[in-house]
Amino acid sequence: MTRSELAHLLGAPPGLIAEPRREATVIRSGEPRRFMAEFALAVAQGGVVMLAGDTWGANEDRQLARLRHQEQITPATAAGQGWLCIPTGGTSGQLKFARHDGETLAAAVRGFARHFDLARVNAVGVLPLHHVSGLMAWVRGALTGGDFLPLDWKEVAAGDRPALVEKPDGWVISLVPTQLERLLQDEGGVAWLRRFRIIFLGGAPAWPDLLDRAAARGLPLSLGYGMTETAAMATALRPEEFLAGERSAGIALPHATVSIGAGDMIVLGGDSLFRGYHPDWRDVGDFETADRGRLAPGGRLQVLGRRDDVIITGGEKVEPAEIEALLRGTGQFPDLSVLGLPDARWGQLLVVVYPGNVHPDFHAVIRATNALADYKRPKSYIPLVGPWPATAQGKLNRAELAERVVAQLKVRR
Repeated sequence: MTRSELAHLLGAPPGLIAEPRREATVIRSGEPRRFMAEFALAVAQGGVVMLAGDTWGANEDRQLARLRHQEQITPATAAGQGWLCIPTGGTSGQLKFARHDGETLAAAVRGFARHFDLARVNAVGVLPLHHVSGLMAWVRGALTGGDFLPLDWKEVAAGDRPALVEKPDGWVISLVPTQLERLLQDEGGVAWLRRFRIIFLGGAPAWPDLLDRAAARGLPLSLGYGMTETAAMATALRPEEFLAGERSAGIALPHATVSIGAGDMIVLGGDSLFRGYHPDWRDVGDFETADRGRLAPGGRLQVLGRRDDVIITGGEKVEPAEIEALLRGTGQFPDLSVLGLPDARWGQLLVVVYPGNVHPDFHAVIRATNALADYKRPKSYIPLVGPWPATAQGKLNRAELAERVVAQLKVRR
């Protein structure tokens, strides 16, 4: 798909002339419809387009300013490749922008529509549009002739949930686990979710209890695996598989490939892969992620956790995601993280960090952790003083969290 074709489908005014620009255009409005109008116009006008969050802090703004001025007109951008820069950065806090364009976005949409047998994608959007999941919810509708309805998440959580007009292909919505948890606590929220054909769940690992409660209420969830670098979903579970008890991340979508490389690292391929991290470019070929996984029979992907998150305590390897999922299932922690702190005896001391304004029932917590092997049981629970650290993409900033916990413990001593 050419850039001009994409601009037209996104609703850009006709007759605009695309001209190369030396400086990237930054789109960062927090109001969805204004964001959509500004983005469509920027697509039509040419040059590099960078998406940014309206709530970013000084650190992210400094990184954005530096990266914005590093772009140069190259044969690739002049040919319409890699001009769209979508922010990413995992859990490190270091801002990066993955290069995409009309071809990579269109490939992701085609594979998505085929996998879920959707002629038109009608989506309700409650995720920020500068995030790949929020952006692709809109793009899927635009490229398939479907409708996109952006809503304010705070209003949805408070009970302001519009009735959905009947559509032949139904409606879909993308949520993160904490949003699903909030709606499950309200019968009105559950009734509203039942109106959707598919509820995509991503952004962070979901804990088993949350998934079981959603299944018990008959909610058509789709678990999947993807990232900014793949223009969102690369694998996905269909709702009927989820309701039948499957809990993997599903099989590869038609436009993508998934394999397991050395060290159990997940390797992705396909036409929706990014062109590189701005201002650089990557060679054509598969992309090794920072996540470990395995392929079950039938090609279903099981995600084991991030490469850098494994904790070795007392000579034993521990997956933080397993313990975090179990603890979230207790309902005692709105946020938490399992860390391995340097320790002379254990090598890494297994600790749980949670927001300091939370007061867990530790009787319930200990009962839950008794189901774990001894070496997987946390040695300490630490309430964090101050705000919960997050990256520009809203994910936990593990690097900052570890630094603050160590500093906090030193002060206490």
